[in-house]
Amino acid sequence: MSESNVSRRDFLVRMAQGAALAGTGGLLWDHLLRQEARAHPYALRPPGALTENDFNAACIKCGQCVIDCPPLILKLAPAGGDLPIGTPYFEPRTGPCVMCPDIPCMKACPTGALSTELKRIEDARMGLAVIDIENCLSWKGLRCEICHRECPLKGKAITLETHPRQLSKHAMFVPLVHSDACTGCGICEKACPTEESAIRILPHKLVQGRIGEHYRLGWTFDTEITQEYKVAPDAAAPAAGKKEPAGGLDYLNTGDL
Repeated sequence: MSESNVSRRDFLVRMAQGAALAGTGGLLWDHLLRQEARAHPYALRPPGALTENDFNAACIKCGQCVIDCPPLILKLAPAGGDLPIGTPYFEPRTGPCVMCPDIPCMKACPTGALSTELKRIEDARMGLAVIDIENCLSWKGLRCEICHRECPLKGKAITLETHPRQLSKHAMFVPLVHSDACTGCGICEKACPTEESAIRILPHKLVQGRIGEHYRLGWTFDTEITQEYKVAPDAAAPAAGKKEPAGGLDYLNTGDL
């Protein structure tokens, strides 16, 4: 069967299916529903958004958050795209979240798809910044650091770390992202000077692992074992006239254990 006949047959089948859904309008709606079912499960949502499945269930596509966004960076997903039709999202490279202190988009939501439990914009977790160290200018040894300077939570979400270079006396200053403070606003992605941004905001599920509850990191909390290696308050300073031995009171660095 020729390609044209296959296309014609497929068209007729879809028309027949559409007739069961009230003719041409039903065919269009059927197509949109199929697009919805294939929609990409990840998107950068406004501050306070519920988890993706819960958000899609609660969002009524009213567009109030888009209307009330002062810099107008929020968009509604169009038909035929990868996102559920009519749901709000933003693209950091063209329009990052400017982190309005009063979070007007969240307050405009009538259904709770944008949770009112978010009290401070600094606590938003819209996504997580991830650095491509192979194309980041700072990681290549050039002085850039724009993402660090532009970050609204500078020194918390993005810090600089010095790395020595083998043949040069000058150190590299490379940016590091801290997931416990990054809001996913995308200002760093917007500011990145490379042709394709070397720092991207991605959904947490795409970039973050989970260590698992069966790992017990004893050094992060007090237990009977870790208490045994703590210096008693009265032993913190050497007695008057008594010289402290080399290595101090760090028991783990002595050869007595």
